[in-house]
Amino acid sequence: MATVSVETLMGMTGQELGLSDWVTVDQEMIDKFADATGDHQFIHVNPEAARMTPFGTTIAHGFLTLSLMPLLMQKTDSPRPEGVKMGVNYGGNKVRFIAPVKSGKRVRGRFKLLELIEKNPGQYQQTVEFTVEIEGEDKPALVAEWISQFFV
Repeated sequence: MATVSVETLMGMTGQELGLSDWVTVDQEMIDKFADATGDHQFIHVNPEAARMTPFGTTIAHGFLTLSLMPLLMQKTDSPRPEGVKMGVNYGGNKVRFIAPVKSGKRVRGRFKLLELIEKNPGQYQQTVEFTVEIEGEDKPALVAEWISQFFV
């Protein structure tokens, strides 16, 4: 992963920053997320009951899919701004869960820089379009506009 100046990164507005490697979303990952969040709805954790649904199997929580953003970003070769001391999540403009991620499927993240502005000296805010693609499927699992800040 290459580091670039903030100015260079600003010049990449509107461009794709990176495409991650594939990551498998298996039942163990789904179960651990259910335990961490307390969301044990059968569609996520009971394969036998989930077989009776239109999905035919368990599916990942939408928020599990969203939470893969940092992992998937780390699995890209997208450029990183030089001299970052710290980064924080700031929020989102929108999140849309478009298609379910079935247990055992592989997903990858696609990242596009929508905006990068300097909020204060040394404090930058970026808005990134984050799309989670499901291997072998036409529709993505989710599309989100996510805002983060980093400090140099």
